[in-house]
Amino acid sequence: MHEELRLDNQICFRLYTASRLITQLYTPLLNELGITYPQYLVLMVLWENDFQPVNDIAHRLMLETNTVTPLLQRMEKQGLVERRRDETDKRKQIVSLTSAGKEMEERAFAIIPQGMGSSLSACPLKHSDYTQLAAQLDSIIDSLKTK
Repeated sequence: MHEELRLDNQICFRLYTASRLITQLYTPLLNELGITYPQYLVLMVLWENDFQPVNDIAHRLMLETNTVTPLLQRMEKQGLVERRRDETDKRKQIVSLTSAGKEMEERAFAIIPQGMGSSLSACPLKHSDYTQLAAQLDSIIDSLKTK
């Protein structure tokens, strides 16, 4: 067997597995809020900056608009966001938080940081390790998204 093809030699497998396991840790916390992980990501984008075009949300999440649109439709049915046509450019849809979407931020703040901190407390990494890891991952992401 070629060493380059061994699963244990693949960084992609480690990244995939870590991502999947961390997302699993979020699941019970997000279930308390009645949202999914992708919905949580959209909410975080809107909590940072409300009233955004669908294209901007998709770009920020590094997703295609045809992936984000059905997600926004479900969130609209849940009463978390609303979509309106941009008055200056009717081709654009602007997404904004409803009052329930805004209130969700405080509920999420009360549940998620502490819950994830508890879940990750068994990891031997220190805060500075996470900061360094985030910077390294950002570097990988930045170099790959230009390809």
